[in-house]
Amino acid sequence: MLYLNLESFTVELKEGSIENVGPPEKAATAKLFDAEEVTLRAFGDSQLKFVARDADGNEVQAALFPEQVEGLLEDAAELRADGDVLD
Repeated sequence: MLYLNLESFTVELKEGSIENVGPPEKAATAKLFDAEEVTLRAFGDSQLKFVARDADGNEVQAALFPEQVEGLLEDAAELRADGDVLD
């Protein structure tokens, strides 16, 4: 399931194209639940791309720096050690 929340986001659909017509201050939140496939690959010269997909083909991508991925790995190790989620 893909959850998408757009704030102050206004577009115009005209002759098959999408054009921004709203104010420049925008915010969006995307959440993907029940991911079935999760991958991590090199992205550019200095980043990694995290990709999660669900059974319906919805996809969320995030470009991360190596230190951010290391932080996630440390968080996962702590959760495993605490026995909170990863047993």
